Amino acid sequence: MSFSPLLILLLAMSAAGYWYGSKKVLAGKATDVAAYAGRPHQFGLYVVVWGLVPPLLLFALWFVFTLLPIDRSSGVFQKIDQIIFPVLAMLAASAGLYFAVQKIRPGLRVRKTLERTVFGILILASTISVFTTVGIVFSLLFETINFFGKVPYTEFFFGLEWSPQTALRADQVGSSGAFGAIPLFAGTMLITLIAMIVAVPLGLLSAIYMTEYASNTFRAVVKPILEILAGIPTVVYGFFAALTVGVFFRDVGTSIGLTVVSESALAAGVVMGMMIIPFISSLSDDIIMAVPQSLRDGSYGLGATKSETVRKVILPAALPGIVGAVLLAVSRAIGETMIVVMAAGFAANLTANPLEAVTTVTVQIVGLLVGDQEFDSAKTLAAFALALVLFAITLVLNVIALVVVRKYREKYD
Repeated sequence: MSFSPLLILLLAMSAAGYWYGSKKVLAGKATDVAAYAGRPHQFGLYVVVWGLVPPLLLFALWFVFTLLPIDRSSGVFQKIDQIIFPVLAMLAASAGLYFAVQKIRPGLRVRKTLERTVFGILILASTISVFTTVGIVFSLLFETINFFGKVPYTEFFFGLEWSPQTALRADQVGSSGAFGAIPLFAGTMLITLIAMIVAVPLGLLSAIYMTEYASNTFRAVVKPILEILAGIPTVVYGFFAALTVGVFFRDVGTSIGLTVVSESALAAGVVMGMMIIPFISSLSDDIIMAVPQSLRDGSYGLGATKSETVRKVILPAALPGIVGAVLLAVSRAIGETMIVVMAAGFAANLTANPLEAVTTVTVQIVGLLVGDQEFDSAKTLAAFALALVLFAITLVLNVIALVVVRKYREKYD
């Protein structure tokens, strides 16, 4: 069934119902202005709600019906799909519109109906978000269970060698891969640490300057320029890291006698930090601006300078919110994919030297799922296990950030 013509027809009927409902109220108000408890456009929306809800419920029932194991090529199914269902949808919409128009009369409180409709839409949106998250978790969980049926969890969580190779033949050399994930998490944390060393000071200091020192004219010009960094696609940062920053660090290291590879953790971490600067700056800016002006005025009244006010009044008041922003930035850095795919290495190297090449969890997930792979092999299933662990880490960081921010609000409100 083609939903486009039917949807366009339903929207046209709803628009006609909106116009007729509004006109009916306007005609009624000519005789009694105070009789209708609502504005004309609210009565029009009331008619639209009754015109769209019945066919939408039919759409939902039809979608559930199509999920059943039935033969869709049969003549009965095709007849229902092409003729009966569109007719039922049109009849349901017509009945809803007629009912709503007949209900329009003095004393009808349409605001409650519209409020309930908005509340229902919000509940539906929240439910969809929750079920989407639950679906993602369960899809990862089931595949992870299959993976741990092939590879011991002790090897995955505590192994020091990562080489997920699978053989094409049973007698091929290296038929059993190594699935120790410690090098991947170590590389991820190393690049994330470098990114935070770059992003946190620059982002926080820029936020302090913008809120406390910069003039309104300077802030209006510079802040949008700073926000441009947030709008640059991550693939551009990846090219920048691979072709410019990595080569620059390699040449500088060679000139002073150090061995720096082009795919070093330093290059990927620095560029990732540049990408996260607007994230921390924007959040910290909003948090610092939320500190009451009375705290600043009281500090100035006691003789404190601007720098003393920033250090001893504003930052302590905003610190929990800033900590939450930093934790969200860490979560963002851990899950970054494109920069590390293009600038970091693919070989799992367990090292704390930022001048060497390391790999990350996201890089390996991309590598494991690229190409024609069997989804029942340990090599492919390892990507789901890595994704589940990454999801758990970012979820914990987000929960900690939320708890910190809520505690801050309870303390300073």
